[in-house]
Amino acid sequence: MLKLSQQLYDAIRQHGEETYPHECCGVLLGRSTDSLQEVEAAIRAGNTRTDSAHNRYQIAPQELVRIQRMGRERGLDIVGFYHSHPDHPAQWSKTDFAEAHWLSCSYVITAVEKGVAQKTNSFFLAGSTEEDKSFQDEEITVSRFAAERC
Repeated sequence: MLKLSQQLYDAIRQHGEETYPHECCGVLLGRSTDSLQEVEAAIRAGNTRTDSAHNRYQIAPQELVRIQRMGRERGLDIVGFYHSHPDHPAQWSKTDFAEAHWLSCSYVITAVEKGVAQKTNSFFLAGSTEEDKSFQDEEITVSRFAAERC
């Protein structure tokens, strides 16, 4: 299960609306247990895909390292990633799966239709290796506890 505040949930969806018709992307920082990813911060990242930003995203390695260090300084880990699907369903694609390498992390996708956020879904990347990884549907629980938006 993915747990986050209403503020973070709204911020993720707003990010998708702001970058439409391109995909937005970001990193989720928080704490993880066997059955719960508790998000405490959603960090916006730049989409470095210039060839196909309307249907692909990529976070620069340097930016990912910077965000990971920021999280560690706060006692947080990377527990997931988010991105938008402009004018496409909030369902992972073959490319999303092929480019997902952070096992035991959540991958949140928001469908943005004509500039307006619609459905938001989360998928947990299960498995212990690249060969046996799989996406599992993950419940999103939105609560009122305070969180940070960066």
